[in-house]
Amino acid sequence: MSAPKQLDVSGGLRYGSVNGVGEADESASGGPARPGVERTGRHRAGESARQALAGVATITAVRPGDVDGQPLTRAVFEYAARRPGQPLALLQAGCTTAGDDPDIGKLRAAGCDVAVTLIEDDNRVSRAAVTARRDLVTCTLCDLRIAPFVPRSFDIVHCARLLERISHAELVLDRFVEALKPGGLLLLQTGDRECATGFLDRVLPRPLRAMIWRNMRPGQPGPYRPVYERLVSERGVESYALSRGLVIAQRETLSVPGGRRRPPAAQFAGRLAVAVSRGRLTCAHDELRYVIRKPESGCARVL
Repeated sequence: MSAPKQLDVSGGLRYGSVNGVGEADESASGGPARPGVERTGRHRAGESARQALAGVATITAVRPGDVDGQPLTRAVFEYAARRPGQPLALLQAGCTTAGDDPDIGKLRAAGCDVAVTLIEDDNRVSRAAVTARRDLVTCTLCDLRIAPFVPRSFDIVHCARLLERISHAELVLDRFVEALKPGGLLLLQTGDRECATGFLDRVLPRPLRAMIWRNMRPGQPGPYRPVYERLVSERGVESYALSRGLVIAQRETLSVPGGRRRPPAAQFAGRLAVAVSRGRLTCAHDELRYVIRKPESGCARVL
C-alpha cells in the first residue's frame, strides 16, 4: 500500500484532495514545514522577538487605539499577552475571502511571533483567486473534509467567509476545532442564511449574483457557489458551540464589507425579501463574526 499523501505547505500551490497525517519533516526548500499540518521541530525565535512578545500586554494597554475596530486582531493580541515568549501558530482557512482582521502585520510589529498557514477549499473560483494574488502563493488548495491537520497544533484558527460556500460545513468546522490547542481561539466570520443577503445569494440567478459581486468586490474572481447549510446562521453557530462544549467569547454582526454601498437593485431586493418572509429574514446585517474559545479543561466536551 502506498504511503498517504502529505499536505505540502512549504511554498507554491497544491491542488486536489489529500489525506493522511503529517510526520516530522522539512520542506523541500530546506526550511521547516508549517505548524499544524506537518510536525516540525521547535520554532526558535530570536531573543529580541521573545522580549517584544513579553511586552505585548504593555503595548496593547498603552496603545489600545491600534486595534480599535479590529476585534479579531485584539483577540489575538490578548491571547498572545497571556503567553509571553511563545510563538503562535495561526491557520487561516478561506484565505481568499479573508479581510485584514486579524492584521498579521500589526501583530508582528507588536512583537508577536506568528506563523501563518493558508488553506482554501479547492474549486474553480478559489484556484483563480489564489493564482491572481502573490500574497497567497503558499496557500494549499484541498478538500477540507480530509485535510491532514495535526490535532491540537494551532493556537488560532481563522475561518473567513468559508462555511457558506462549502458542503459538509459542520464536518469541516469539526476538523478546525480538532486542530486547535486547548484554550485556542476559533475566529469565525460567516454569512447568515437567515438574513436577506444570504437568502438572495442562494436564490438569485448567477448573472445577477455576478453583477453584485463585481460591484462589491471589483477585480476579484467570483462569485462562489452558495451553499448555506443550516450551520450557517446565528442559531446554527450557537447550537454547534453548545454541542461541542465551546465558549462564545464575542459575537458581532456586520453590514456590507469595506463600507461599500450596496447597489440600489440589491437594496430593493433585500427589502422585498424581508417583506415576503414576513420578518423571518432580516436586513440588519450581512455577516456574523465570532470569537470562540476551546476550553482548556480536559473534562470539557471538546474535540
